[in-house]
Amino acid sequence: MSVKENRLRDPARVTQADYERFVSEAGASWVEEQQGRVVAFAVADSSSRSIWALFVEPAFEGHGIGRRLLQQVTDHLFATGSAPINLSTEPGTRAEQFYRAAGWTRVGLLPSGELWLVLAECRKR
Repeated sequence: MSVKENRLRDPARVTQADYERFVSEAGASWVEEQQGRVVAFAVADSSSRSIWALFVEPAFEGHGIGRRLLQQVTDHLFATGSAPINLSTEPGTRAEQFYRAAGWTRVGLLPSGELWLVLAECRKR
Protein backbone atom coordinates (compact mmCIF):
# COMPACT_ATOMS: atom_id res chain seq x y z
CA MET A 1 0.00 0.00 0.00
CA SER A 2 3.02 2.30 0.13
CA VAL A 3 3.65 2.34 -3.61
CA LYS A 4 3.50 5.68 -5.40
CA GLU A 5 2.14 4.41 -8.74
CA ASN A 6 -0.16 1.61 -9.90
CA ARG A 7 -2.13 1.61 -6.66
CA LEU A 8 -5.28 -0.46 -6.63
CA ARG A 9 -8.22 1.81 -7.28
CA ASP A 10 -10.41 -0.64 -5.40
CA PRO A 11 -8.41 -2.64 -2.83
CA ALA A 12 -11.45 -4.90 -2.30
CA ARG A 13 -10.73 -6.38 -5.75
CA VAL A 14 -7.81 -8.33 -4.25
CA THR A 15 -8.84 -10.57 -1.39
CA GLN A 16 -6.91 -12.64 1.13
CA ALA A 17 -7.99 -15.69 -0.90
CA ASP A 18 -6.33 -14.19 -4.00
CA TYR A 19 -3.06 -13.78 -2.13
CA GLU A 20 -3.26 -17.32 -0.77
CA ARG A 21 -4.06 -18.79 -4.19
CA PHE A 22 -1.20 -17.03 -5.94
CA VAL A 23 1.34 -17.74 -3.23
CA SER A 24 0.46 -21.40 -2.71
CA GLU A 25 -1.05 -22.74 -5.94
CA ALA A 26 -1.10 -20.71 -9.14
CA GLY A 27 2.49 -19.67 -9.45
CA ALA A 28 5.49 -18.73 -7.49
CA SER A 29 6.28 -15.79 -5.29
CA TRP A 30 9.41 -14.09 -4.04
CA VAL A 31 10.11 -11.49 -1.40
CA GLU A 32 13.05 -9.24 -0.65
CA GLU A 33 13.78 -8.77 3.03
CA GLN A 34 15.92 -6.10 4.61
CA GLN A 35 16.66 -6.50 8.31
CA GLY A 36 13.79 -8.98 8.72
CA ARG A 37 11.24 -6.76 6.96
CA VAL A 38 9.65 -7.46 3.57
CA VAL A 39 10.42 -4.48 1.32
CA ALA A 40 9.46 -5.95 -2.06
CA PHE A 41 7.60 -8.88 -3.54
CA ALA A 42 6.79 -10.46 -6.88
CA VAL A 43 4.22 -13.07 -7.85
CA ALA A 44 3.98 -15.13 -11.05
CA ASP A 45 0.69 -16.55 -12.29
CA SER A 46 1.72 -19.68 -14.17
CA SER A 47 -1.79 -20.45 -15.42
CA SER A 48 -2.07 -17.16 -17.32
CA ARG A 49 1.69 -16.78 -17.92
CA SER A 50 1.66 -13.38 -16.33
CA ILE A 51 3.19 -11.33 -13.59
CA TRP A 52 0.43 -10.82 -11.05
CA ALA A 53 2.42 -8.39 -8.92
CA LEU A 54 5.84 -6.81 -8.54
CA PHE A 55 6.17 -4.02 -5.99
CA VAL A 56 9.07 -2.39 -4.19
CA GLU A 57 8.64 -0.04 -1.24
CA PRO A 58 9.53 3.49 -2.37
CA ALA A 59 12.41 3.82 0.12
CA PHE A 60 14.07 0.76 -1.48
CA GLU A 61 13.65 1.70 -5.14
CA GLY A 62 16.75 2.18 -7.27
CA HIS A 63 18.81 -0.57 -5.62
CA GLY A 64 18.22 -3.33 -8.19
CA ILE A 65 15.63 -5.19 -6.11
CA GLY A 66 12.91 -4.87 -8.75
CA ARG A 67 15.25 -6.04 -11.51
CA ARG A 68 16.27 -9.10 -9.47
CA LEU A 69 12.66 -9.99 -8.71
CA LEU A 70 11.64 -9.47 -12.34
CA GLN A 71 14.44 -11.80 -13.45
CA GLN A 72 13.33 -14.47 -10.96
CA VAL A 73 9.70 -14.25 -12.10
CA THR A 74 10.54 -14.38 -15.80
CA ASP A 75 13.06 -17.20 -15.31
CA HIS A 76 10.39 -19.18 -13.48
CA LEU A 77 7.71 -18.59 -16.12
CA PHE A 78 10.01 -19.37 -19.06
CA ALA A 79 11.10 -22.56 -17.28
CA THR A 80 7.45 -23.68 -17.52
CA GLY A 81 7.11 -22.93 -21.24
CA SER A 82 8.26 -20.74 -24.11
CA ALA A 83 5.04 -18.78 -24.75
CA PRO A 84 5.27 -15.04 -24.12
CA ILE A 85 4.66 -13.59 -20.66
CA ASN A 86 2.09 -10.85 -20.09
CA LEU A 87 1.54 -8.08 -17.61
CA SER A 88 -0.46 -4.91 -17.31
CA THR A 89 0.45 -1.58 -15.77
CA GLU A 90 -0.65 2.02 -15.85
CA PRO A 91 0.54 3.79 -19.01
CA GLY A 92 3.04 6.62 -18.71
CA THR A 93 4.43 5.49 -15.35
CA ARG A 94 7.90 4.64 -14.12
CA ALA A 95 6.69 1.03 -14.07
CA GLU A 96 6.08 1.18 -17.82
CA GLN A 97 9.59 2.58 -18.32
CA PHE A 98 11.04 -0.15 -16.06
CA TYR A 99 9.42 -2.97 -18.06
CA ARG A 100 10.17 -1.42 -21.45
CA ALA A 101 13.86 -1.04 -20.46
CA ALA A 102 13.83 -4.75 -19.55
CA GLY A 103 12.72 -5.68 -23.08
CA TRP A 104 8.94 -5.80 -22.73
CA THR A 105 6.89 -4.80 -25.79
CA ARG A 106 3.73 -2.70 -25.70
CA VAL A 107 0.80 -4.58 -27.22
CA GLY A 108 -1.94 -2.04 -26.59
CA LEU A 109 -4.43 -0.86 -24.02
CA LEU A 110 -6.78 -3.16 -22.15
CA PRO A 111 -10.47 -2.25 -21.66
CA SER A 112 -9.52 -1.15 -18.11
CA GLY A 113 -7.20 1.49 -19.60
CA GLU A 114 -4.11 -0.35 -18.40
CA LEU A 115 -1.20 -0.93 -20.74
CA TRP A 116 -0.68 -4.53 -21.93
CA LEU A 117 2.98 -5.57 -22.22
CA VAL A 118 4.52 -8.83 -23.44
CA LEU A 119 7.95 -10.41 -23.06
CA ALA A 120 8.57 -12.90 -25.85
CA GLU A 121 11.82 -14.47 -24.66
CA CYS A 122 13.86 -14.82 -21.51
CA ARG A 123 16.47 -12.13 -21.10
CA LYS A 124 19.39 -12.99 -18.88
CA ARG A 125 21.15 -10.50 -16.65
